[in-house]
Amino acid sequence: MGALQFHQHHHQLQISPKFMTPIFSCNLRAITTTLCLRSIVSERFSTSLPKLCTPRSAKIKAISKVSADELKEKWLYSLTCPPPLKETENPIPENDVSRGNEDVPTSNSRSQWVIGIDPDVSGALAVLKTDDLGYSAQVYDSPNVKVVVGNRVRRRLDANAMVELLRSFNIPVGTTAYIEQSIPFPGDGKQGWWSGGFNYGLWIGVLVASQVSVVPVPSMRWKSEFKLSGNGSTKDNSRALACTLFPQISSSLRRKKDHGRAEALLIAAYGKGIKLNSDSSNTNTTTTTTTTT
Repeated sequence: MGALQFHQHHHQLQISPKFMTPIFSCNLRAITTTLCLRSIVSERFSTSLPKLCTPRSAKIKAISKVSADELKEKWLYSLTCPPPLKETENPIPENDVSRGNEDVPTSNSRSQWVIGIDPDVSGALAVLKTDDLGYSAQVYDSPNVKVVVGNRVRRRLDANAMVELLRSFNIPVGTTAYIEQSIPFPGDGKQGWWSGGFNYGLWIGVLVASQVSVVPVPSMRWKSEFKLSGNGSTKDNSRALACTLFPQISSSLRRKKDHGRAEALLIAAYGKGIKLNSDSSNTNTTTTTTTTT
């Protein structure tokens, strides 16, 4: 290492004579020497010292290396009961209506049941079962309980009643539930954001604990499948379409507040692979069970 070379820099510094005491002069020289040393050492070693902070660009580059598809696959795996097999161990039949739906997890046993859930507190749970005549449908309002929040009474999902409801079905192994994915909107406010996330997470937890696989579905995806997306679409359109696909239970969808039932049925129909242009006569609803809100 070469010897450090000090270069004198002459600056004109005007100091009043009354301050030029021996103590002041000594302190001034010490301060000047310290500043010079800091400048020289920083200049000499700045290129060799390691940086303690990771640049933001490096962090972004590291994150970008993680595949979004891989993360999604791991998330869906965590929501699948029983754990999925490899594709070669359980091929999907050519005539299965769910072929082409990339969200369908491959499980050890494929059930003929599909569950659809509108997770709102005013939503519902729908069950579609395949039989010799087509599909049978059941729809249930989401169980809820009144609670005091601040100075207002609000409704919250009843977790205990949800568990009892699922147990009453005797759901076969390999059943998949399709649930509308909770996405907060700016106009919903803090209560809406909290309630939406709470309901969505509670349904997922109860379903997985009940050995039901869960597939989250963005609302725009299933609505696009049934031509319900866009500003012109309303809750009434959902009820009308559900009545068309499931005419035998249209009496359970006659009220405006029954839109939760309608959307649960449509989400289940999306999961089952029922298309908008399918013959409604193939949809035979033999049983309808609803709970009061």
